[in-house]
Amino acid sequence: MMKKKVISLALTFSLLFSSTALAAPAPELIGTSAIAVDLNTKEIIYAKNIDEKRQPASITKLMTALLLAENKKPEDNLTYPQGAKTQPDYSYGLNVHPVQAGETFSGANAMDILLLYSGNDIAYMIAENLGGNVENFSKLMNEKAKALNMTNTNFVTPNGLDDNTNDHYTSAYDLTLLGEAVYNNPWVKATIAKKTSEVKSSNGPIAVIENRNKLLGINGNIGGKTGYTTKSGRCLFTIYERNGRTIATVVLNSEYNFPADTKVFEDMEKLVEYSFTADKQVYLEKGKELQSITLKYKSIPFIGPTRTIKVPVTLHKDINLYDTGLTPELNYNIDDVSPWKLSADKPVGKVDVKIRNYSESYELFPNISKMQIIKDNALYYILALLALIIIVSSIIIIRVKFKRKKRRKKSLFR
Repeated sequence: MMKKKVISLALTFSLLFSSTALAAPAPELIGTSAIAVDLNTKEIIYAKNIDEKRQPASITKLMTALLLAENKKPEDNLTYPQGAKTQPDYSYGLNVHPVQAGETFSGANAMDILLLYSGNDIAYMIAENLGGNVENFSKLMNEKAKALNMTNTNFVTPNGLDDNTNDHYTSAYDLTLLGEAVYNNPWVKATIAKKTSEVKSSNGPIAVIENRNKLLGINGNIGGKTGYTTKSGRCLFTIYERNGRTIATVVLNSEYNFPADTKVFEDMEKLVEYSFTADKQVYLEKGKELQSITLKYKSIPFIGPTRTIKVPVTLHKDINLYDTGLTPELNYNIDDVSPWKLSADKPVGKVDVKIRNYSESYELFPNISKMQIIKDNALYYILALLALIIIVSSIIIIRVKFKRKKRRKKSLFR
């Protein structure tokens, strides 16, 4: 009976420790590109084809919104142009209430319709009001993308419609850079957090529009933007806040299971749950030799011959990173240190670990101390000591002989 209890306890502890030691597996997503980034630390938590070019569909409107926020005020009026009337579903003038060319929308209403209802005509209206025409506005979009370091991005349309072009694209990683700019813009950030809004044109009635982000307000979702075209598949960008952390997430080219439209949101929920619970893995262990540095020194300070010594450097703490498949850059910065001052407890430089916008420095310590120099030169020091003894002894003998000779001369002249 006692033996069975012992075995049972052993199995319990074994299962307990094995379950805590194993990291949660990364989620399997339908979306062909996806990413999760901690906006506070800039760490990429999950990565799947994050640099591959994809059509972003209506997530494009986040860039349009950002430019609107940077160039207009909520109380400014924007004129509805004739070209806006030709934009397809979903358009405010086509699907909510007819709008005539020349009517106006306040900046606040335009922003709400753009991001909550995803109005294609309103994106076109913003483009003409800010850029004069869509072509000029696309230049503004791409200039802003360049300023945000979105290197795999090219915008052609203000609303993400891509039927007539293959040159409208971005990447999952680039969208997190845009998402961070959105998060830092109070007007856009407040807008994507709205569930509903009352809007109207200058001559139209009040209409209530709803946010298309089905996850808004659930489990920390503070906003996002949906998207879909035939080329892009179902897309979703979101921002989550939980337990003092802020994580931006993107899923591109997921499945659009119309009319239920659940797949991309299920993808996102899997990605988010993983991102908030994922543990970092040991990338480089403390105590492991990273590289060797070569230092010059004189065997006897100031006067001895110059020699070199290879000094292995190591870490005093682990480097832990999220398991994303991305290879970090390691940049070594070694101080100008004297080998005679080497100590296992004194750092000799740093290694900077960098993955995209994330960077952290770790101190490097020598694996040897100045005692190693003494050991390496022990034979030299013994020979030098013997030589010194011989020289000193010779000097003493010569002086003794000289004194004796001097005394003899004195005795002869007495």
